Amino acid sequence: MEEKKKQSFLQRKFFSKIEKFLYLSKKAIYFAWYRHHFLIPPRIMKQYLKSFFVALKRGGGVSNLFLNQSSYLKYLEEQRKNIERKELKYRPLISFIVPTYNVSKPLLKECLDSLLNQSYDNFEICISDDHSTLEETIEVLKEYEQKYDQIHVTYRKKNGHISEASNTAISLAKGEFIALIDNDDTIEKDSLYYVVEALNQNKKLDMIYSDEDKIDFKGNYMEPHFKPDYSPDTLMGVNYICHLCVLRTSLVRKIGGFRKAYDGSQDYDLFLRITEKTKEIYHIEKVLYHWRQTATSTAGYLGNKSYAYLAGKKALEDSLKRREIKGEVIDNKRVSTYLVKYWTNKPLISIIIPMRDQAKISRRCFESLYQKNTYSNFEIIVIDNGSCEKETKDLFLEYQKKKNFKVIRDSKEFNYSALNNEGVKHAKGEYLLFLNNDTKIIQEDTLEWMVGYAAQEHVGCVGVKLLYPDKLVQHAGVVLGFGGVAGHIYVANSYQDNGLFGRLVMPYNYTAVTAACLMIKKEKFLQVKGFDEDLKVALNDVDLNLKILNQGYYNVCLSNVEVMHYESKSRGYEASKDKQERFKKEQEYMKKKWGHTLDRDKYFSKHNF
Repeated sequence: MEEKKKQSFLQRKFFSKIEKFLYLSKKAIYFAWYRHHFLIPPRIMKQYLKSFFVALKRGGGVSNLFLNQSSYLKYLEEQRKNIERKELKYRPLISFIVPTYNVSKPLLKECLDSLLNQSYDNFEICISDDHSTLEETIEVLKEYEQKYDQIHVTYRKKNGHISEASNTAISLAKGEFIALIDNDDTIEKDSLYYVVEALNQNKKLDMIYSDEDKIDFKGNYMEPHFKPDYSPDTLMGVNYICHLCVLRTSLVRKIGGFRKAYDGSQDYDLFLRITEKTKEIYHIEKVLYHWRQTATSTAGYLGNKSYAYLAGKKALEDSLKRREIKGEVIDNKRVSTYLVKYWTNKPLISIIIPMRDQAKISRRCFESLYQKNTYSNFEIIVIDNGSCEKETKDLFLEYQKKKNFKVIRDSKEFNYSALNNEGVKHAKGEYLLFLNNDTKIIQEDTLEWMVGYAAQEHVGCVGVKLLYPDKLVQHAGVVLGFGGVAGHIYVANSYQDNGLFGRLVMPYNYTAVTAACLMIKKEKFLQVKGFDEDLKVALNDVDLNLKILNQGYYNVCLSNVEVMHYESKSRGYEASKDKQERFKKEQEYMKKKWGHTLDRDKYFSKHNF
């Protein structure tokens, strides 16, 4: 009997490994196609193979530069070494704002020492103790106050909590800028140097923030957060800015500082109000702040402070009222973030669908728009690129009986850009939805979500999360640097994955979104003269998105909204020699057109690949 059990266990283990190998192999094929179109440079093939076998051994498969803590620590050491301090002509006084309350002696000393140890020396430390009852906290403050001239401490006679304590500290500040610090966190030695270096490049900056990581319970650095550049739609879902944040003092005072009613998310509320007053915001791509993880801190788990979550929701609702924008703030059930759904007056949406035959696939798309979709004010414009099958003609005749469905014949050589541009000429809608015929609406309020964002003044292109029929991710944002120019991030992740900092379950600003399902206000589309018809098949959507960014708009992917995409069935992987040659030419065209713009993605750090 025991022998049979052992044999059964070994069989299950063997088949489990086979299943895991097949799953990861499938994922690797998706990844190789979307990142490199199977044209993987030999120099990085070795790295991919290593990552594959690591994932196979661990049962993982998440692509990330830092597979373990040791690799991240090496990165941090390199960051510290690779610095050439230049002479700074502009040397503003910066005031550290440190509210304290019952923090232990070791942690407070470690925090203050990291501030005092700055390589940039024109700073002061403004501390407001919020009526601490822990003697060692007061002892440390008095010791440092007497020892260092840069330190100024005020001892509040009554506990007023974080906002009031922070405002008291701000009242002590003489600096042109303030830097917000928690009383048990630490910062890098060159943090202020990098801040002032940025100010020397642009003295108009009002808000500067950096990347950060966490300090675990054993004092180790972990979970680096490599942030995007300023992303207004991302900020409406989560306080991604967090630490280190340096703000112009006069602006903070002008808007009234912190607000007690938002304690727990007082920083979030402040950032939302600051970003309404200025667009002079800068992101330092370096880990400068170490956020301590404690049993009760939000660095450990946001759920530890449910009042903080509720305060953040209140801050967002207040922002909508202040900005006179109609919408609602919804709890995100997948992660501790928020979903903002904007309301509109239901404007007409022109849905443009280029196609050639494939009647069965197209019918599924049409049916989902008419039956699953609850947004009624739309028209469908099919651009028929030379269909010849009877089944397709019958399909057209059937749907043309509907008043909001029309077919435009265009039998010229296939050119995706030209076909869509032709469709726009016939569009009556205020908003355009470019949609592939191999998609299927599976979420009834998809168009409501998309048009809500497309209607915002600052928003350009709006995309959604696309899923393969097996519910693996096909699209959740396009990132520069994949496949030589750009590619889809999170390809082949499960639909159940939340993604890095909730990227797979909430709206995030991206450089680009795919035109397989892309909405944009018609006025903005015409402003950039539509799709570039020199890009006949690939990368035309990336080009459109880049042109939109150049006009000062932001593109956003609504990864909380899911649409099915049967792409592999209708297009295949296009691995033929001719198609690969075409793809190479279009890549070269993009490199020539956009140059150094393609070198860095502003909305997705290369360290997160």
